[in-house]
Amino acid sequence: MKQVFIKKGDALIGKVPAPIASDDEILVQVAYSCISAGTELAGIEASGKPLIKKALDKPAHIKKVLESIRTSGIKDTIAKVQSRVEAKNPIGYSASGIVLETGKNIRNFKPGERVACAGAGIANHAEFITVPENLTVKVPDRLSLKEASTVTLGSIAMQGIRRCRPGLGENIAVIGLGILGQLTIQMLKASGCRVTGIDIDQFRIDKALSLGLDIGLNPEKTNIINEVISNTNGYGPDSVIITAASKSSRVINEAMEMCRRKGKVIIVGAVNLNLEREEFYKKELDLLISTSYGPGRYDERYEKKGFDYPYSYIRWTENRNMKEYLQLLTDKKIKIESLIEKVYKLEDASRAYEGLRTIHPKPMIVLLEYDKEIELERKVITNDQYLKDDRIKIGFIGVGGFAKNVHLPNVRKMDSIYKIGAICCKTGSNAESIAKEFNAGYATTDYKEILADPDIDMVIISTRHDLHAGIAIEAANAKKVIFVEKPMALNSNELAELYSVIEKMKTPFTVGFNRRFSPFSKKIKKLIDKRINPIIVNYRMNAGFIPKEHWVQTEEGGGRNIGEACHIYDLFNYFTGCKVQQVKAMSIDPGTEQFMSNDNFTAAIKYEDGSICNLIYTALGSSLVPKEQMDLYFDNKIIRMDDYKELEIFGLKEKGISLKVQNKGQFEELYEFGDNLKKHGIGQTIPLWQLIQATETSFEVEKQLTQI
Repeated sequence: MKQVFIKKGDALIGKVPAPIASDDEILVQVAYSCISAGTELAGIEASGKPLIKKALDKPAHIKKVLESIRTSGIKDTIAKVQSRVEAKNPIGYSASGIVLETGKNIRNFKPGERVACAGAGIANHAEFITVPENLTVKVPDRLSLKEASTVTLGSIAMQGIRRCRPGLGENIAVIGLGILGQLTIQMLKASGCRVTGIDIDQFRIDKALSLGLDIGLNPEKTNIINEVISNTNGYGPDSVIITAASKSSRVINEAMEMCRRKGKVIIVGAVNLNLEREEFYKKELDLLISTSYGPGRYDERYEKKGFDYPYSYIRWTENRNMKEYLQLLTDKKIKIESLIEKVYKLEDASRAYEGLRTIHPKPMIVLLEYDKEIELERKVITNDQYLKDDRIKIGFIGVGGFAKNVHLPNVRKMDSIYKIGAICCKTGSNAESIAKEFNAGYATTDYKEILADPDIDMVIISTRHDLHAGIAIEAANAKKVIFVEKPMALNSNELAELYSVIEKMKTPFTVGFNRRFSPFSKKIKKLIDKRINPIIVNYRMNAGFIPKEHWVQTEEGGGRNIGEACHIYDLFNYFTGCKVQQVKAMSIDPGTEQFMSNDNFTAAIKYEDGSICNLIYTALGSSLVPKEQMDLYFDNKIIRMDDYKELEIFGLKEKGISLKVQNKGQFEELYEFGDNLKKHGIGQTIPLWQLIQATETSFEVEKQLTQI
C-alpha cells in the first residue's frame, strides 16, 4: 500500500505492506485523511533539523545516548543513532473510510460500515489503517466521508471547550484562528457565547467572522488587551482559549492580562508557558490544559484495549467527543465545507505539504483523497537481488527495540552463517524500513508469509510474550528452525503443546537465554566443573520500576518473573547441570500501590546435587546501581560477577575479566546456534530439558508469589 512519511524535512510517499487487524482492531480502507497543517508542518520541520539541534532541543536524548555508549559501546550507539536519523516516520492522525475487517474482540463494527478514525501513529495518511475501537466512530448517513475525516481536529477543539465549561451568555476570547480556532468559535456560538477572535492573519479573521464570530481583532493593528476588555464592559472575558501555536510566552501572558478576575485560561495549542506571576496571582486565575481529544487519551487500556470509562462518571470521553463532533456536523451546527479549501490525491501529497508552506493565505483544511480500487498487499519486496546460497535464511517475526538493536546487527555481523531473508512487523512501515536497512529480501505484516516461504530456513520470534509459544508451534509444524526469545511460554498448556510438536517434528530449537553464553558464564562454568561440593549462588537483579499498565505487566507480557527472571533460572540450570528438587519463593507486601508484589521477590531453588541458587529480583532499587550482580561460592572459593562487565575470582590463581562494554552473550548464543546448524544440523545449544525446566521454574515461582 502507499503511505505518506516524513524524512529529513520532506514529505514523501512510500510503498509498505498493508496492516492486519489484531483482535482489538478494525481494518479500514481510507477514503480521506485530513492534514493538520500546524502539527504536521512542525513535525516535518523538526525532522529536517541537524542532529546537534535535535539533541539540544531534547536534552533527555543526550542522556540516553550516553547510557547506550556505556552499555553498548560507541560503534553500536552510532549505528543506532544513524538508523533513527535515516528513518522515515509515518504522519497523520485523522481519517475516514470503510471497514474491511474486524478483530475477534470487536463487537460494534462490521465490514462495509463508514467510519471516522483518530490517533497519531494510527489514523495515518495511508491507504489502509488498523484502528482500535475507542478511536473509531460510525459516520452518520447524512454526513460525507470528506467532512468526517476532520474528526480529530473537531475532537481537540471540543475538548478545549469542555475544559472551559462556558455558560450561556459568557464572553470568551479565542487566540489563534487556525482550524482549531475556527471550530472552537463555532462550538462556542452554538453554546450561546459571545466570542472575540484574535489572530495576526486578517484572512483568518474574515473567515471566522463569516462563520459567526462576533468581534475579530488583529494584534498588529490594535491593542488587543484594551479592545477585549472594552468590549466586555471593562471586565475582560470569562475565559480565554488559546488555540495558537507559539514559541513566545507573550501569548499566554497576554491571555492572562485580558482575562477577568477569577477567570480561566485554557491551553489547547502548543505555547510557551513562561508565566509572569503578577497577573496570574493578582486575578487568581485558573490555568487549564486540554489534553488532545479528551479523557482516554494516552491511556493504553482505553485506546488500545477498548476499556471504556463509565458513562455516569466520565460523560465525555475522546470517543464520545468524536461522535458528538460528527453529529454537530450532520446537524449543520458546525460548518466545515468552506474550511476544506484543498483536496489532493494521495499521489500529490508532497505538493499538498509544499502548498501549506508557500500558498498565502494558507489553506485552512487540506485533505488527501484515496483511490477506491486498491489491492490489499501484505508483502513488499525490498531487495530484488535476494539470491539463494548455502547460508541459513532467517525470517524475523516481530522486530521491537531489542531485536532491531541487538539481534539484527549481530546477525548481520555473522554473514558467513546467516542471511536475513524477511522482516515481519505489525506495522508495515516498520517492516519495510527495517528490511531495507538490513538488506532483507522482503517485508511483511503477516508472519504466515514467512512460515509458508520454502526459502526461509529459520525464524527468530521476538513478538510480545503471549504470542511466542503459538507462533513457535506453527513454525515447528512448518518445519522451520526456531529461535524464540524468552519466555518460551506463559503457561503449562502452551509449554506442553510446544514441547510435543518439537519432539514430534524433531525441530532444531532454542530460547534466547543468552546469559549462559556470555564469556563470564563460560569462564565460571569452566572453573566450577571440577568442584567437589555443591555451589551456592546469590544473584541480584536490580530490574527497575515498570508501571502496572506497561504491557510487560499484563497478560501480553506475563509479568516480570515469567518474562525476565526466567533468564536467571536458565543460568542456574547451566551452572548446576541438574534437575530442580525444590522451589521456594516469597514476595514483599508493597506499602505503596505503584509496586507489585510479583516484581519484588526472592526465589530459592535447590537442585538434586545439593546446590542452592537464590535470586533477588526487585523493582525497588536505584538505577545508579548496576542491574545484575552475582556471588558464587564453592570449595572455599568465591566468584563475583558485576553486570557482565567485571569478573573477580577469589581463591584461585585465575585472572578475572574486565570489559568496557557489557557482554551478556547475545552474539555468542546466535553464533553457536548457527554454527551447530551449519556443521552438524543440530540446533540444541541448550538441552531441551533445561529450557523446559527454566520455564517450569518460572511458573512455580509465579504460583507461589500469587497464591492467596
